[in-house]
Amino acid sequence: MEKKKSESKKKKNLPRIIPLIKAHKIKFFWAVSCMLLVAGTSAALAWIVKPVLDDIFIKKDIDKLYLISVSIITIFFIKGFASFMHVYLMTYIGQNIVKALRDRLYNAIIKLPLSFFHKETTGVLMSRITYDVNIVKDMLSTAVTNIGRDFFTIICLTILIFYRDWKMALIAIIVLPIAFFPVFVFGKWVRKISAMVQTAMGKLNIFLHETFAGNKIVKAFGTEAFEKERFFKKSAELLKMEMKAVIPDKGGSCIIEFFTGLGIAVVIFYGGLRVIKSEITPGTFFSFIMAVGLLYDPIRRIAPLNSIVQRGLTAVERIFDIIERKTDIKEAPNPVTIGNKINNIIFKNVSFGYNDKENVLHDIDIEVKAGEILALAGTSGGGKTSFVNLIPRFYDATKGILLIDGINIKKFTLKSLRKNIAIVTQEPILFNDTIKNNISYGKPDASDKEIENATKAAFAFDFIKEFPKGFETNIGELGGRLSGGEKQRICIARALLKNAPVLILDEATSSLDANAEMLVQEALENLMKGRTTFIIAHRLSTIRHADRILVFEKGRIFEQGNHNQLIKKQGVYYKLYNMQMNLQTD
Repeated sequence: MEKKKSESKKKKNLPRIIPLIKAHKIKFFWAVSCMLLVAGTSAALAWIVKPVLDDIFIKKDIDKLYLISVSIITIFFIKGFASFMHVYLMTYIGQNIVKALRDRLYNAIIKLPLSFFHKETTGVLMSRITYDVNIVKDMLSTAVTNIGRDFFTIICLTILIFYRDWKMALIAIIVLPIAFFPVFVFGKWVRKISAMVQTAMGKLNIFLHETFAGNKIVKAFGTEAFEKERFFKKSAELLKMEMKAVIPDKGGSCIIEFFTGLGIAVVIFYGGLRVIKSEITPGTFFSFIMAVGLLYDPIRRIAPLNSIVQRGLTAVERIFDIIERKTDIKEAPNPVTIGNKINNIIFKNVSFGYNDKENVLHDIDIEVKAGEILALAGTSGGGKTSFVNLIPRFYDATKGILLIDGINIKKFTLKSLRKNIAIVTQEPILFNDTIKNNISYGKPDASDKEIENATKAAFAFDFIKEFPKGFETNIGELGGRLSGGEKQRICIARALLKNAPVLILDEATSSLDANAEMLVQEALENLMKGRTTFIIAHRLSTIRHADRILVFEKGRIFEQGNHNQLIKKQGVYYKLYNMQMNLQTD
């Protein structure tokens, strides 16, 4: 059953490309026309051999000498021009199709839900966009271009050899089915190995991404030699797969080469006998031999081109596996736009689980009013992050509904819903761009004054002005040129500039030292003013000011109240708080 599904998928691969080719149908028409010209001129060169030998060398016809000389120049000019135009046009079409595929692939990936990124690795996704797309480019720009040209050349030359002598033509083409056989046999083998090569390349990309991103840890633990050994093993695995691909790739060419020589030898022997017996002229014989030689040449090229096509079809399958992936987070048929003022958020009997597994949240019933600061506490794995991830619809509730101002959040457009939510995470997420562009990421049309005010409120303005380029300073990959506290304050400035009515702080200070935390905490207080805020806190001392604290235990709200109320209860929160205070005292 799985085999049938796999075969069905393979059959779909080429039709997936056809609509993209249709977008360039005019250029494709001219490219095909040029292919026909190239094929026609190849046949013309073989055809002209007969008058060269019979009329010039044997009959000594001077007029034919002039005519044929001019004809040869004309044929080569047309062939050269048509070859250039056909390659240029097919390359143009191929490159544009690859761009369209790359754009569609990125567009599909960026729209997929958070759950997709938790299952797939960054290296594999990068491999799809770079390596797999480039394989498709090779298929379209090289293989398809040359196969089209060779196909028309074979047709034109086959017509010519039958026109010259149908008996010798039958002998010449009898070897073709045998010559083509390895192309089809090795094709499946090539596709299978290609999938293995592309998987190995994906693993190598994963490894590179991890070691480059975590180079500080590699150096800190002195594991450079260990990582080099791991890389060499993965590189050797890739080499092994690539060498396996050489056998069917080049093996088919060797078999075709042998049968080509066999066919030409038989034709020369049989044709030579006919010339000796004066059944055909030397011109006819040499014209025929040249046509057969030109005919076998494109046949020899088909085996390696077929390998490129097979690899390309495997890559198409992997690309469309992502493009055709359906998102779990869907908008309603006629979604409504949420306003920029939110009065309340209600969780009504909400339960949630990842991938249809056991629920991590159970029967949550809670109402959060506008401007309320709601803190989430509890042991790790209690469901705090899962709870806040439901608000911007990173995930959807398995059971129950989440309401904003009495409307199910699934009825809002995702864009308008997320526009009203600002998030500051534990790990500051910044881009390899300028400070200004990072701050204005959610509001690209923000004025310089707005950006400056946001940085002042986030206590980031002073350290930004110390850089020689100020706001135009490039912060490097993931903000690598900034300290932890500086990165977090840039993130807070970004959230301030967005000016969303709902704020989610996911352990925004847990990774900072005491001095940095103090500055960031002041910036967060400015950020929380007038906003409905959800705070996930590891350090309970940072949430004593919250209007209400929800204590999560095994996916349920175990306790709730303000700091003083929960301390008086002497329950779970009281124990956690005292434990932290004692640790800090020690």
